[in-house]
Amino acid sequence: MKLWAHYNKASTIITISVLLAGAVIYYFAINYIAQQQLNRDLTEEFEEVEDYVKLNGQLPKQADFDEDQTTFLKTSKDTLKTRYFDTAYSDPKEKKTEAGRAVRGLVSLKGQHYLTTITISREGTEYLIQIIGAITLALMVGLLIILFITNRYILNGLWRPFYDTLNALKTFNISDSNTFHLKNNKVDEFNDLNHVVETMSLRVKTDYVNLKHFTENASHEMLTPLAVITTKLDTLIQDETLKPEQFEQINDIYSAASKLSRLNQSLLLLVKIENKLLDDAEELSLDGLISQKTRQFNELAQSKDIRINEHLGEKNITASKYLIDILLNNLFSNAIRHNSNDGWLIITLTTDKLIFQNTGCEKPLDADILFERFQKGQKSEGTGLGLTIVKNICNLYYWDINYSFEHSMHTFTIKF
Repeated sequence: MKLWAHYNKASTIITISVLLAGAVIYYFAINYIAQQQLNRDLTEEFEEVEDYVKLNGQLPKQADFDEDQTTFLKTSKDTLKTRYFDTAYSDPKEKKTEAGRAVRGLVSLKGQHYLTTITISREGTEYLIQIIGAITLALMVGLLIILFITNRYILNGLWRPFYDTLNALKTFNISDSNTFHLKNNKVDEFNDLNHVVETMSLRVKTDYVNLKHFTENASHEMLTPLAVITTKLDTLIQDETLKPEQFEQINDIYSAASKLSRLNQSLLLLVKIENKLLDDAEELSLDGLISQKTRQFNELAQSKDIRINEHLGEKNITASKYLIDILLNNLFSNAIRHNSNDGWLIITLTTDKLIFQNTGCEKPLDADILFERFQKGQKSEGTGLGLTIVKNICNLYYWDINYSFEHSMHTFTIKF
């Protein structure tokens, strides 16, 4: 959920809660005020009856009242607390019953006490409360609409610099030589954020360039002495005067130097892949490349009596031919070197996946560390970087690679 949506949700919930609580309090407050006003009107009416009795020495008749309904009932009580209460009011004109408010107390006339009840209509007051409630509800709805529009458009525009910075970070390329620059805006906090991001990007680019130069220089400087060592060893190996134990030692040194050279090249390739320094992508026929690789590795497979079975559908990809060649080399080499004699290698290519299945060890490999650097079997003579390079090439092109072990077959699946 977007940041503005979180804020919009929280502010809307809080606003609705406050408005509902305020509306309830407001309703009861208005109702209380209206009720107190009716009580005051009833008090005045009751006082007028008392004044009328004292002045005229008789009870007033119903005709002496406007629309108020007054009843007198003789009682033996000589004291009674005046009480206000809600009751029904019968409208003689409209001939209907509606809500009313009444007061009840004692009126004395010539030593006789009368229980006097005066009832008035509450219709006007309730209508006023309904009008006030409708206006309040309309104001609440209008406020919510304004709040939503404000959060949706005004606040969304306020957060625009943040999203601009976020989009710039998403497209940030550490190998890009252009300066990473963000626009200034009116919000100080966003300007501070942009300044920190620009400083960080500059520091990261500087560290990257230094590391890149170090790696390239180190790899380049290592190639020369390795080439010299290999050349000298080639010369020594051809010397017929060498004793068998000397030849064996020199051969071990030659193997170690060759392995060190391959390791140097593999590490340099990993750096180039991880930093996306190879941008020679082109349209390739993957099924054609696999068929070509099958012919190249056929002799190696025959040396172990491995039968290669292909199920290739047409598949075109856009990628570096150099990297795809390395990926296929590693997959074929891995499937043949770790295969058993008289085993199988099954290659399946569809429009959405490439599958390499081979026999070999009867136990599954550890899929959690299989693609990590320098992970290899005990009998392996490789650098331990082959599957790591395969994994990084797949990551470069946003492909998924997975390992599984089913029906005694080690399976590597690349999903495009």
